[in-house]
Amino acid sequence: MESHDIRVRALVSGRVQRVYFRQSTVQAVAGIGVTGWVRNLDDGRVEAVFEGSPAAVEQALAYVAHGPEHARVDAVETVSETPEGLTGFAER
Repeated sequence: MESHDIRVRALVSGRVQRVYFRQSTVQAVAGIGVTGWVRNLDDGRVEAVFEGSPAAVEQALAYVAHGPEHARVDAVETVSETPEGLTGFAER
């Protein structure tokens, strides 16, 4: 973990489950330098945590703001958190 890394938790609302959202997020962030995870929530939203440089985290957030082809993103709520030094990026 670099000292300039940031961590953002994103809660994505809309038609974001059963549309390949988690898997496409894993693919979209591969190679951009973010770590973290993405999972479905019981209330129909998708939750994702991104850690990395501000530019990499912004790129990941830009992806979840629209998601894959069949998704419909209505809102993305974000909360800044303290980085934990996560490694890798996984679907939970």
